[in-house]
Amino acid sequence: MTLPFWQTKQVPPPESQNSGLKRVFGPWRLIAMGVGVTVGTGLFSLTGVAAGQNAGPAVIISFLIAAIAASFAGLCYAELAGMLPSGGSAYAYAYAGLGEIVAWIIGWDLILEYTVGAAAVASSASGYIASLLKGWNIIIDPRLLAPPMTDVVMPDGHTAHAWCNAPGMLLLFIITLMLMRGTNFSVRLNSLVVLVKILVIVGLIIVCTPFVDTSNFHPFIPANTGKFGEFGISGIMRAAGMAFFAYVGIDIVSTAAQDTKNPQRNMPIGILGSLLTCAVIYVVFSTILLGVVDYRALAHDPSPVATAMDKIHMPWMAVLVKIGITFGFISVLFGLLIGQSRIAMNMADDGLLPPFLARLHKGTSTPWTAHIITAATAAVLTGCVPIATLGEMTSIGTLLAFVIVCAGVTALRFRAPEAPRSFQVPGGPFAVPLLGIISCGIVMGSMSPLTWMRLILWLAVGFCVYFAYGIRKSRLRNNSTKQGGNL
Repeated sequence: MTLPFWQTKQVPPPESQNSGLKRVFGPWRLIAMGVGVTVGTGLFSLTGVAAGQNAGPAVIISFLIAAIAASFAGLCYAELAGMLPSGGSAYAYAYAGLGEIVAWIIGWDLILEYTVGAAAVASSASGYIASLLKGWNIIIDPRLLAPPMTDVVMPDGHTAHAWCNAPGMLLLFIITLMLMRGTNFSVRLNSLVVLVKILVIVGLIIVCTPFVDTSNFHPFIPANTGKFGEFGISGIMRAAGMAFFAYVGIDIVSTAAQDTKNPQRNMPIGILGSLLTCAVIYVVFSTILLGVVDYRALAHDPSPVATAMDKIHMPWMAVLVKIGITFGFISVLFGLLIGQSRIAMNMADDGLLPPFLARLHKGTSTPWTAHIITAATAAVLTGCVPIATLGEMTSIGTLLAFVIVCAGVTALRFRAPEAPRSFQVPGGPFAVPLLGIISCGIVMGSMSPLTWMRLILWLAVGFCVYFAYGIRKSRLRNNSTKQGGNL
């Protein structure tokens, strides 16, 4: 007899699913959301931090490594999204292929990933907001731009301790109110913001290319300082781990299946299209940025693009780019917050989390309770935790999700060999999934012990919640109408 926490859930065909959410996403809107989330903090902030603290100019290689590993996972996501077009992303895939306990682990991990990711994005956005306003002679008190106890330099030159990151906290609540107004309105606004963001990136690349100084690429791989992760090969791998923050967009796209028209066709297109687009953008953009600004100047810079624009002495272009990037953060937060609400909603529907998280607003058909809780939690993290820590936590959560998705493809090839698949990973049930597991596992292994400790602590709390609440309330275990049995 199968233990309750190893039971798998059969996902009903898409035509029988009625979540109450409006289906507003087509393939282009999915790609726009994936690009909007992926081309954000990873590009505009963590590029500088990863280069300055870990890899130097070789952060370009780090992005390539992350893109290759993400491509294996992206192929696996595409197969499962076409086969199981239900909300919940990796959580739903794990539930169908690996059992309830694994689904709980990945669902709990995704809650951390999206909430912390939103906090990191908001934290980064505040740096650009401050830089933009400074150009208009509007000065925000530096103590309101960093986590508590961080040393900041006041306008009169003396050093003080920061209070909190206030602009980032405010931005989170603004985006949450936008989402609570309705998904269709939010999607239209997001598509417009993504278009503006892409135009800004293209313009920035064109304008900055003549200012590239090749001496900034020497040494391309700085010598290791004697500490793992600080330059050298280990630094490249540590930066690749941080770069995975960027590719959370793949997972975000797959959470929107219940909001998507014809998900079996459109989900694979959205996932693979956004992955390819973003990989090219990251490599080209990081090359130009590090050609303009010496990586040593970016170690603690939350807004490296603003620094680059100030260096080329083109004030009019600097203002346009900062405005574009600042508004561009809207699309990143949009994806992360909508993904978090869908994960919480699906776990609540399955009985693993309290039912109020699945409650939809009668007027807008949005999970308003989940949105409010997510915004409040992310705001606390934004105000109090450094961006580098937030970025590492998001990356390790993303990597764990990728590993489980790759394993899910292999499991479902044997567990449900006859199930229809609108897209199928080439090379059989082992080749690509195994490459995905190995490559993501290697990058996870390069992350700091403290990051691992935080992840393990979060998962330990999750097990306590599951065995105290989820396993008793599970609809699969209690033979409710949503039970699907084993595939």
